[in-house]
Amino acid sequence: MHSKYTNQQEETALKEFKHTGSIRATIQKLGYPSPATLYRWYEHQKAGIKNRHGFAGPYEDCSNKPHSCNASDHPRHPSTDIKMDALHRCFELGEDVEYVSRDIGYSRCSIYKWRRLYLEKGVAGLMSSKKNIKRESLASNSIPEPLTSETTVEFQKKINKLQMEVDILKETINVLKKDPGADMTNLSNREKAVAVSALKETYALPLLLHELDLPRSSYFYQISAMSQPDKYANLRTRIKEIFRESRNCYGYRRIWKKLQNQGVIISEKIVRRLMKEEALMVCFVNKRKYNSYQGEISPEVENVIARDFHSETPNTKWLTDITEFALPTGKVYLSPMLDCFDGLVVDWTIGTSPKAELVNNMLDTAISRLKKGEMPVIHTDRGCHYRWRGWIERMDRAGLTRSMSKKGCSPDNSACEGFFGRLKNEMFYGKTWLGVSIEHFIEQLNNYIGWYNEKRIKISLGGMSPVEYRRSIGLST
Repeated sequence: MHSKYTNQQEETALKEFKHTGSIRATIQKLGYPSPATLYRWYEHQKAGIKNRHGFAGPYEDCSNKPHSCNASDHPRHPSTDIKMDALHRCFELGEDVEYVSRDIGYSRCSIYKWRRLYLEKGVAGLMSSKKNIKRESLASNSIPEPLTSETTVEFQKKINKLQMEVDILKETINVLKKDPGADMTNLSNREKAVAVSALKETYALPLLLHELDLPRSSYFYQISAMSQPDKYANLRTRIKEIFRESRNCYGYRRIWKKLQNQGVIISEKIVRRLMKEEALMVCFVNKRKYNSYQGEISPEVENVIARDFHSETPNTKWLTDITEFALPTGKVYLSPMLDCFDGLVVDWTIGTSPKAELVNNMLDTAISRLKKGEMPVIHTDRGCHYRWRGWIERMDRAGLTRSMSKKGCSPDNSACEGFFGRLKNEMFYGKTWLGVSIEHFIEQLNNYIGWYNEKRIKISLGGMSPVEYRRSIGLST
C-alpha cells in the first residue's frame, strides 16, 4: 500500500510522540499525520512489526493478549480514574478501543458505555456506588467475624441517635415552621420546649433535653408559661382592629401611639412583637413617579423654600405636585396642595388627564380658602403646569410667591414626594385593581385623602391627625 509519508517523517513523528506523550500535541507541532495513522505507526512500533521502511519496535504484539479481567485480583468495578483514562486514550489520543480494552481488562462495550454516560452526565455518570471488590475465594480467613452483642448495642445506639436528630429537625420544620436548614443551636428555649413536648412520647425526656442543650428547669418553666392564658389576648384583638381601621397602613409606632391615646400603657417593643406574631405587616413598593417636565418654557424661578419645610403657622408654605396612578382601566392623576404647618391636604383635584385645568382648578379652590392677609409661598417642581400662563396669572392676582425646585432634584420638594409615597404604599400598592372602574377608584382616592386629613395620626403631631391637631390648638379647619 502506497504511503504519502517518508521514512524520515515517520521516525520524526514517533520520536516527537515519545517526547510529548500526546498524539494531539505531536500533530499540532508537525502538521501531520492523522491521529489514526500516528496511532498505527505507534502500534507497529510496539508490536515489533516491520513497516515498509524496515523499522521495527522493541515491544511485543498485544493483539492476542488475554483480558486481565480473568485474573483473580482484578477489580470488578473500575474506579472513575480508570474510566476517564480509558476515554482519554480512546477518544482524545486516538488509541484503538480493542487495544485499550485488552490493556485495562474491560470490554469494548464497557468503554462505549462509559463514553455514553460521560456525554450524558459528565464525570458524575462515571461514578459508581459500588466499591472495588476483588474476586477472591471465600476462604475461612476472608469471612468477617460475627458481630458481638456489645457491637450490636453500640450500632443500635448510633442509629437511634441519628433517628432522634432527624425527628427533632422534622418537628422544628413542621411545628415551629422553621426553614429546613435551621440551626438547632439558635432556637429559643420556648421553641426547644415545643419540640421536646412533641417528641417526648417517642424518646426519653433526658435524651431530648441533652440533644437540644435545654436545662430541665428551663423546660418545665417554659411548659408552665405556655399553659398560662395569654395575658395579651385583649391587646392582640385591639391591635388587629387598629391595623384594619388604618387600612393596614400603621406600623408598630403609630399603633403604639394610638393605644397611648386610648389610655393603654404598653411598651413599643411588646406592640412590635405582637404585630410580628400576628403577621401584621405593612407592604411597601417603590415605583417610578410621573414626570411633567417639558423643558425651560418660562423664566427660571428662585427656590424660596430651600428645603425648609417647617412652618410655625398655617397657610405660610404650601407644596404641590402631580402624581399618576396606572390602573388596568386607564390612568388617574392627582394634584394636591399640602400645608407645611401640619401636612394637611388643603385642597386636591383628580382627573384622567394631566391638563392645565387639573392644577388651575385646584389652585383656585385653595386660594378661596385663604383668609385676608394670608399669602403663602407655593413651592412646585419645574413641571410645565406651573410655568404656563394660567398658573402664573392666578399666582400674581392672589399676590402669592412662586418657588421652584432645581431641575430633576426631587429632594427640593421631598415633603410632597413623601406624601405621595405614603399615599401609594397605604392605598394603591399591594392591591389588585382589576375590574375597578376609574369612577370607583376616584371615589376611593377621595375617601383616603379625607381619612388622611381627619383620622390618620402623625407621630410629629403627638399622635393626632392634622384636623385633630388644628382643633386642639383652636384653629378652624
